[in-house]
Amino acid sequence: MTQYMLSVNHTGPYPDPTTDEAQAMFAATGAFNDKLMASGQWVFGGGLLPLDTSTSVDGTGDDVLVTDGVFSESKEYLGGFWVIEAADLDEALKLGAEGSKACGQAVVVRPFASE
Repeated sequence: MTQYMLSVNHTGPYPDPTTDEAQAMFAATGAFNDKLMASGQWVFGGGLLPLDTSTSVDGTGDDVLVTDGVFSESKEYLGGFWVIEAADLDEALKLGAEGSKACGQAVVVRPFASE
């Protein structure tokens, strides 16, 4: 089986977790996670906190530079991801569509490079 990353591209502000809409999304995403685990396709997954909680580390120079956040001008940002195992791209795309429906956001499906 091939491993794929299903990345969730959020658009707009980080969802308020106290709303009924967000709670429904969390429940649907949890059910999708349970399905992946039961089928043996789950490798790893998780949601990410808002961009303003991030820290950038640049160790490419002589000194390590640590700065607050990622200041993206993009309309999309990585909100979470799954790493799954699927027989082929068609199966990964089907699971990506299910994940997208569950979390209410677009999902990008990318295979991992083979070693």
